[in-house]
Formats: sequence, structure tokens, C-alpha cells
Amino acid sequence: MLLALVLVPVLPALATAAFGWRPSVAWFAVADAACLLAGGIWLAVDVVDGDTAYFGGHILRADALSAFMVLVIAVVALLASWSSVGYLRSELADGHTTPGAARLFGLLVPAFIASMVLAVLAANLGIMWVAIEATTIATTFLVGHHRNRASLEASWKYVIVGSVGIVLAFLGTVLLSYATQHAGPGAHSTLDWDAMRGVARHLDPAVIRVAAVLLLLGYGTKIGLAPMHTWLPDAHSQAPAPVSALMSGVLLSVAFYALLRVKVIIDLALGATFLRNLLVVAALLSLVVAASLLIAQRDYKRLLAYSSIEHMGLVALAAAIGTPLAIAALLLHILAHALGKTVAFLCSGEILLAEGTTRIAGVHGLLARRPLVGGSFGLALLALLGFPPFGLFASELAIARAGFSANMGWVTAAAFSLLLVVVAAVLVHARSMLLGEADTPSVSPRTSRGAGVPLVAGLVALATIGITIWPIERLIGAAAHVVAQ
Repeated sequence: MLLALVLVPVLPALATAAFGWRPSVAWFAVADAACLLAGGIWLAVDVVDGDTAYFGGHILRADALSAFMVLVIAVVALLASWSSVGYLRSELADGHTTPGAARLFGLLVPAFIASMVLAVLAANLGIMWVAIEATTIATTFLVGHHRNRASLEASWKYVIVGSVGIVLAFLGTVLLSYATQHAGPGAHSTLDWDAMRGVARHLDPAVIRVAAVLLLLGYGTKIGLAPMHTWLPDAHSQAPAPVSALMSGVLLSVAFYALLRVKVIIDLALGATFLRNLLVVAALLSLVVAASLLIAQRDYKRLLAYSSIEHMGLVALAAAIGTPLAIAALLLHILAHALGKTVAFLCSGEILLAEGTTRIAGVHGLLARRPLVGGSFGLALLALLGFPPFGLFASELAIARAGFSANMGWVTAAAFSLLLVVVAAVLVHARSMLLGEADTPSVSPRTSRGAGVPLVAGLVALATIGITIWPIERLIGAAAHVVAQ
């Protein structure tokens, strides 16, 4: 089962290599993502009671946390793959991309998804690092998909900053391995997560402190935490909309998953205080950066990118709190953010196809002229701002409750005060885009064929988990127990 989950996303890449990009191959990718989701559900049922599945002598490993992340990846992959069929068809028709670029898209997106699945199923922290590095390689070319000056500049910036981060994460991982090897009699010279957790209390505190800083800086770069966030607005704003959805919706969360895995070992070795203090600083700094830059934002795709920094800052705050309630809220927030940001970025692609610009000042009257896209975009923004009945309202409420219960009231109050600034800034920008009358007609009056289905499906799922998390409640509880033991 575990090996199949890693290999299934690769199949559309093989089909694209054989036949090139065409709608039939793209629909095969949608069916493939649905199969990945079905496999993720099967895995979740298998491990929800605290069991752990293995493959290949601890090469692959899945517990409740892994299964939860597979579900998040699969849901976003399904929505993004569905949307990409009409999106690429429209781009080809309008001359915004070429058949060769579409073929590369069809090759790299499945490789990107497979790399993320491997990262969350890897039993070995070294394999997990390799898988996350593989996502950097795949997404670098996807960010430069349009091959214009802005996209190529964004891809270079992404690969340079991302590579620095991944090198820092590599050094931190090496130090973890070194500390494990010298933990005493019977210690394992391995990066196996179970083995490292077993000897974590005997690791050299001085080495682990250095490793913790390197790992936070390294994976924090991939997550988009300030001050390592500088690549994110450029990359997310220049990538094709379905790729932006995958990067913001799940890639950031997969990198945070890696940080949660090493957090368990670091907390056992040093106690919770050391990494908690670092995470609090990163969380508040990320919220300050996001709030201040959202106020003066002029590009709606960059607005969504800075929103991702804000939400990763809030996730970092929940990880710093570290209680079972906080970790459960963190996981719910990851899922809700994935759904909300996916819908928002997919809508941004439709807006760009229709209006021919990503400038906020160049878009007006979306609700009146394009009610499906405008309404979906507006609801996605409200969801991302934490309005009920959407899932982020429940997760943010739980994070606030966990923070005050854990005697971190001042930090929590500061974070949510910054969220009020974010809400005000985004609502002002959204009002100018959604309301009023357009100064100029749309460049393209149509919406990509089938675009409404993933938008509506994402919003319905987002509202459902805001009302009840019954279908995934046990899984979230079991996954939170993996981190907050």
C-alpha cells in the first residue's frame, strides 16, 4: 500500500511522456489523484487507532500523522488537477503557453506530487530530506513555466533561496545523525525516526541545540517563515494557478510536517522550551511581515502569497504551544488552509485569464460580471480570514484557546491582534476587486471549461469541516498524539 501511494502519482507523468499533454491525459491525471485520495482514506482507516504501517524494512512508514498529510496532498492534487485541464486548454488557446511547456507541466506536476507523498511516508529523515529537495527541483521549472522575465527571475530566486534552506536542513539532519550515533551503548547509526525517538533523551544537548537552529532555518525557509520568506511571494505569484495552489496549499505544509517530525526528537532531547522560543519568534515575525506587506499590496496573487506567510506563522504559533489541543488545531488549520488557498489560487488563474492582469487596481466588479469566479474568490478570502462557518474559524478559535490555556496569553494576544490587521487589509483589497463596475471589459469573457466544479467542491469541503470534523476527528486526534506525546 505505501509503495503504491508513492508510485500512483507518477503514472500521469508516464502518460504525458508517451502521448504529450492533451485533455485525455490531463483527465487521467484527475482520475489518478482520485485514486491517491482513495488510497489515503484506506491508509487512514488502517492507522487511525494508533497502528503504524511499514514497507521495505523501515524505508517507508505511515502513522496517523503521515496518513493525514497524504489526505491533504491528495485533496489538493485532485482539485488542482481538475482545474488544470481547462486552465492549460485556455492558455494554449490564448497563446499564453506552448505545447512543449504544457508537456513539461504534465511531467513535472505528477513528480512534484509524488515527491510530497514520499516526504510524508519516509521512515528515514534522510529520505524525507531528499524528497523535499526533489520538490524544489520540480517546482523551480514550474515557477518558470511562462518563460518570461518575471517568471524566470522568480524561479532563480526560488532555487537559490530554497537551496540555501535545504542545505541548512541537511546540516541539521547530519548533526541529528551524529548525536544519535554517539548517544551511548546500543545507539543506532541511523536516521530512522523510530530509532532516533527511542534514544532522543540521551542525545548530546549542545549538538541538538545547533541542529535545532539549523533545522528551523532550513525547513523554515521552505515553509516561508520570516525572515526566510523572500522567495515565496515571487514564486507563488509567477507560477501557473494550479501549481500555486499545490505550492501554497500543501508544499508549505509538507515542509512543516518535516519540522514537526524533528520537533518530537528535539523536545525529547532538550525539553519543549528551547524550540518553543524559536518558533514563537518565527511566528510573530511572520505575522508582522505578512500584515505590514498586505496593507500596501497591489497584486492579488502576491496578496495570496503573503496570506500563506501569515497562516504558516499561525501554524508555527500552534506548534510552539505544543499541547494536544494546539497540535490538533494546527492539523485542522493545515487542512482548512489547503482547501481555502487552493480555491483562492484557482480563482486567481481564472481572473488572470479573463482580465489579463494580476494588479488589484485593474480588476473591478467581479461579482456582477463573473459571479461564479467572483463569488468563489470572495468566499475563499472570507474563509482564509477566519470567518464562520469555514474550517479556519474553528482552527483559529482552538489555537487561541490552546494558547491561553498554556499560559502563552501575551503571545497569543499579539498574534491575533496582527490577524485583525490582516483582515482589514484583505477586506479593503477584496472590496475593490469584487464590487463596483469594471472600467474595461474582460480580455476573455469565458471561464475555463469545468472550472466551477473544483471551486465549489473546495468551498463545500471547507464549510463542512468548519461545521463538523466528525469524519476526520479520530484521525486528527491520533495524529496530534504523535507530536504531542
